[in-house]
Amino acid sequence: MQQAIIYSPAKTAMQSGTAKIGQWVLEFKQLQAKHNDPLMGWIGGSETTTQIKLTFDTLEQAKEYAQKQEIPFIIRKPKKPRALKTKAYADNYAFNKRETWTH
Repeated sequence: MQQAIIYSPAKTAMQSGTAKIGQWVLEFKQLQAKHNDPLMGWIGGSETTTQIKLTFDTLEQAKEYAQKQEIPFIIRKPKKPRALKTKAYADNYAFNKRETWTH
């Protein structure tokens, strides 16, 4: 039986807002390595479950679904983002600046 991973995806590099943050995803682990098709050069495999990606609003919904379908799963907890250090633009030109000048 294939094992699933339940996780909350991080923001993408192109995302500045908080849309779709807090959703939970259920994906299946890949068991076999993918192989190259010698004729077309495409990468393929025989596992179709790796193409499935289910999204849920809460962790509990994702866990309930996996338990109902009798899918063994692992929960990957989200990492908390580091707090940003707030400073003013004028601090770049301060006389008592402690960092080295970079530009």
